[in-house]
Amino acid sequence: MNKIQIIKRLYKSYTKRYIKNIILAFIFSLFLAGSTSSVAYLLDPAIEKLFIDQNQSLIILIPILIILAFAIKGLSLYIARVLMIGVSEEVKKDIQKDIFSSLLKSDTEIIDEKHSGKFIANLTNDVNMITNLLSTVVLNLFKDSLTLIGLLSVMFYQNWKLSLIAIIMIPLASIAAKTLGKRISKVSTQQMNRAGELTSYLMEMFKNHKLIKIFQQENYEKERAFKFIENLKESTKKIAIVFVRASPIMEFLTGIMIAFLIYFAAIFVSRGELEVNNFFSFLAAMMLAYQPVRSLATLNISIQQGIAGAIRVIPIIDNNPNVRDINNAKTLKLNSGTIEFENVNFEYPNSKNRILNNINLTFTGTKMTALVGHSGAGKSTILNLIPRFFDVKDGDIKIDQQSIFNCTLNSLRKNISLVSQDTTLFDDTIRNNIIYANLNASEDEIEEAAKLSFADEFISKLPNKYETLIGENGIRLSGGEKQRLSIARAILKKSPVILLDEATSSLDAETEDKIQKAINFLTKGRTTIVIAHRLSTILNSERIYVIDKGKVNSHGTHKELLESSNVYKNFYQKQIDKS
Repeated sequence: MNKIQIIKRLYKSYTKRYIKNIILAFIFSLFLAGSTSSVAYLLDPAIEKLFIDQNQSLIILIPILIILAFAIKGLSLYIARVLMIGVSEEVKKDIQKDIFSSLLKSDTEIIDEKHSGKFIANLTNDVNMITNLLSTVVLNLFKDSLTLIGLLSVMFYQNWKLSLIAIIMIPLASIAAKTLGKRISKVSTQQMNRAGELTSYLMEMFKNHKLIKIFQQENYEKERAFKFIENLKESTKKIAIVFVRASPIMEFLTGIMIAFLIYFAAIFVSRGELEVNNFFSFLAAMMLAYQPVRSLATLNISIQQGIAGAIRVIPIIDNNPNVRDINNAKTLKLNSGTIEFENVNFEYPNSKNRILNNINLTFTGTKMTALVGHSGAGKSTILNLIPRFFDVKDGDIKIDQQSIFNCTLNSLRKNISLVSQDTTLFDDTIRNNIIYANLNASEDEIEEAAKLSFADEFISKLPNKYETLIGENGIRLSGGEKQRLSIARAILKKSPVILLDEATSSLDAETEDKIQKAINFLTKGRTTIVIAHRLSTILNSERIYVIDKGKVNSHGTHKELLESSNVYKNFYQKQIDKS
């Protein structure tokens, strides 16, 4: 998209709905322009009548009119600014909502490939640049252009020859501003990228602060942080310098203009072509015009910044996820909950390595099926394909003979719960973390889910019970406590399909026993697929699939695989040795 298309897009999508307030701001800008021009014009009769003719009849009226003009100017500017601030904040809210909505429905690959800190920079810094385009640029365009037109009218009324000399500065200022605008666009993009890098780094540092301490890398991280801060400072400094650079240019041009005007004004006065009162009125109008000319000349810089922000934000808003409902998608209707993989091939986006090769699997409804195999064999990928976190390259996945790609994502995911070893919790209360699975659940249902997952054992010992804040990703809880909350959440959802990704790994024997009991309740009578590393899980499974290098190596019961599969036999022997 070019700059004109971006501005049209911003107007059509965000600004158009607030056009009434923008028109009102324009009207008050007219009052502002008229009152400013009248101040310059009033100097003509003030000097002529009060000082040259010494007419005392106007000694009160003219000062009152000047006071009134300044009052109208101040009030009009205030109202126009309030209106445009309101518009810009509404637009800011709308853009941020659209970015957030787009990110929520984005493909997993989009979120994974970009650090979350950069998305935060898009939501804050870039959006601020865009809204500045409205709150500052649009208002300044209105008030300064109208004021300039009014003041030029006064100047031409007083002396058209001097006015022609004065307006020579305007195109010169525009040329200078255009050059500065190109520079500001480049450094703005650089500055936003570096702001995103700093935000990303800070998030990583806070997340890994224990790791930094245990390996005593404070000095190393300090140097890294200082480098990010230094880079951001340099980019911000460049922007500030480009902005400031406009001042000496405008001062120099103004100085040249005033020198020429005084020179020619003296000639015109000596020839009798210009009265002193007309010259003072003209000079006042010209000096008042300095501010709007300077503002309009530097307007291009702010426009370039806003466009630079929009270039980064609009692609996020316009992103269409690849994983989405097809036209006329049907609601998934579960019976037994049998899941089948038919000739499934898969490779992650932007990767040439195929993760799954011609996979054929059957997960019997209401039963538990285990996936075993070495790390990186493709087990977690199989789980991720069922709720369509990613879509397959080839093949089909069916639930009760219904292709999941022909069903709505909502009806598919509504029937699936996922419990992973990487437990994800919100920086919120225990209650809100459990109820996240079903926001309409009653207090009794929440407490029942906590009891069935054995989470109530530690919740009851906390001072604030279910209202206890657990910190970022449950930092105030142990690994076993977090896992039990995750299971309570899954129990509350009551999904017919359960996906367990090493849910009992890295736990002590007592905690594992409790979590295993909770899992037994969670999975009873439900289609369950479990990535197994524990003997108890393997032995409880009706069927076991051995996954090796993205392929199904073998499958069967525990006894069958001990006899038929060397890969499984070695895997099982390692589990015995560990136990």
